[in-house]
Amino acid sequence: MPEITVNRLDDYLKFHETALSIRGQRQQLLASNIANADTPNYKARDIDFASTLQTALGVQQGKPVTELNKTAAKHLDAKQSGDNDGVLYRKEVQGNIDGNTVDLDVERNQFTENALRYEASLTMINMQIKGMLAAIQGQ
Repeated sequence: MPEITVNRLDDYLKFHETALSIRGQRQQLLASNIANADTPNYKARDIDFASTLQTALGVQQGKPVTELNKTAAKHLDAKQSGDNDGVLYRKEVQGNIDGNTVDLDVERNQFTENALRYEASLTMINMQIKGMLAAIQGQ
């Protein structure tokens, strides 16, 4: 019986754990973009948070992320490539002569927004845990 409770608790917090992990990865990418603002030919990178989270949660639940239609039974199944982890190149807003696509204003805004959302997620987890402790203690 206690194992079932632990599994439910794990499932309850899995969403926030995954979201924090992706937000942490995104924060590293944004910091890298800012650090490379003067690097010639550097291409700014970012993560589409919503689609990456959806993909990560689907994979954790054992659901196929994408499934291609086959035109013949002998065609091979497509394999998921986890090499880029949802990392995309940011669309160029204003071109630079040196080929760098980092716009510091955009990167700083994205960095700040991501940091605030990370903190909000931590606050929500903290509130959920406090609520569960209050329920356990009968308060």
